[in-house]
Amino acid sequence: MTRFADLDPAAQRTLMEERIRVYFDGCNEADVDKMAAQFTENAVHYFPPGLEGPWVGNHTIGENWRRLVLTVGSAWSIERMILEPDSLQGVIEWTHWKTRMNGYLRGDEWYKFDPETGLITEIRAFYAASSDGRDEVTIEGFDYAAEGYCLAPPVARPHPDAQYATS
Repeated sequence: MTRFADLDPAAQRTLMEERIRVYFDGCNEADVDKMAAQFTENAVHYFPPGLEGPWVGNHTIGENWRRLVLTVGSAWSIERMILEPDSLQGVIEWTHWKTRMNGYLRGDEWYKFDPETGLITEIRAFYAASSDGRDEVTIEGFDYAAEGYCLAPPVARPHPDAQYATS
């Protein structure tokens, strides 16, 4: 089997994008196994202070996102993505929809990929602003609509397995 790091850059870029998109599909579907399959076993997901991180382990990452889908109605959209095969890293800009609370959070994540397998080894999350109780956490004054950002969750909520009432 060819090492991920030895593939040509176009193939690396395609596989890196696929890993991230399948991970986000797994998040939106609350599918722990689908999410976990995109990571190395000992992957780490880092968060800003005060958010019970880091999460260590591919299944821990998946289980924690599933819990948030089922309890707060989380859904995610990818807004922008830049991938750099030379360093086996990428960055995305996303929106985390918290539908039960009628709010959302915008932020970025930095990804690192394993040179052997192309699986995600690390995510470092950065938020647009600290959550201070506002329903919409965004960069002030930025015209998200004019820039083509999602203005509603990309999937229906609540999730069929949700553990909260819709009222």
